[in-house]
Amino acid sequence: MKYLMILLVFVPLAIVASFLGWSPVLVFAAAALGVVPLAGVMGQATEELALRAGPRVGGLLNATMGNAAELIITIFAIRAGLLELVKASITGSILGNLLLIMGGSILLGGLKHGTQRFDRCQAGLNATMSILAIIALGIPSLFSHTIEVSNHAAVEYLSLGTAGAMILVYVCSVAYALFGPQNHVAESCEAPEKPHWTLAKALILLLVATGFIAWLSEILVGAVEPVVKTLGVTEFFLGIVIIPLVGNVAEHLVGIQVAWKNKMELSLSISLGSSLQVALFVAPLLVFISLLMGNPLTLVFNRFELIALGAGSLIATLVALDGESNWLEGLQLLVVYFIVALAFFFLPTGA
Repeated sequence: MKYLMILLVFVPLAIVASFLGWSPVLVFAAAALGVVPLAGVMGQATEELALRAGPRVGGLLNATMGNAAELIITIFAIRAGLLELVKASITGSILGNLLLIMGGSILLGGLKHGTQRFDRCQAGLNATMSILAIIALGIPSLFSHTIEVSNHAAVEYLSLGTAGAMILVYVCSVAYALFGPQNHVAESCEAPEKPHWTLAKALILLLVATGFIAWLSEILVGAVEPVVKTLGVTEFFLGIVIIPLVGNVAEHLVGIQVAWKNKMELSLSISLGSSLQVALFVAPLLVFISLLMGNPLTLVFNRFELIALGAGSLIATLVALDGESNWLEGLQLLVVYFIVALAFFFLPTGA
């Protein structure tokens, strides 16, 4: 993780580039690369605070802050009125966790350790929750076209009601994970990790990283439309592939690293748990935040996003249900992600 800190050089570079009016492509690239190490610092600071708070409060803290960087980016996108980019980012983050990160973790872990086993009960519960989340995201999309014919406002009310129900399910799932019955597959006998930072250092770095991520997010979002025009790519591709990777790359690397260490249960909890957090907490929360900002966001996704989400959740569920994995299953997940990303790259604007 330390080598990501080299990218911190792009933080001042992006700020200077935005003030000097450099090429939007360079500004966008510098801001995106600058967010990556800052997200890593935020994740590490959160982990340090979690170690001090104990397993239950720490688990809740990690769950709450897990996608903070991407949440900040999408809030600035909402303020700029780039609602389609926000919804594409939600789709891309879910797919990235279910296919790219889960696939990469299973592939590399399987190549090193062969068949890896994990708690099928917990993995199955998370996989089932992911299908529930896709259904919840799909219902407003499928019903909206018919409802909007007679009552446009009803579409927003449907999204708000669905968002509230999804947050309730997410809160209940976190409570179940923290206080419910536990099923463990012993993966190691390591002693509990102790904090490496002081409390003051963790809090200061968390605040500083959050502030700079907010600053770079504003720069990043401001460069989106010029980049789309200059490079000829669509907002869909930026939202599906680029922005989720920028906001979550540090967390993704952790998931792959623990799979390499044969801690497959922890790796799956990172990939599946993060996708659930985006679908059941981040997306619904953005619906309410957008309402307060005067740019209402509805949970109405296009048919291509729904097909990709459905396919991704289905194959991830099939991989997780049997309680074991191998490198071939990881490769299959990566192939599906590549095909989806390629399709969105060629999808024309307004499709």
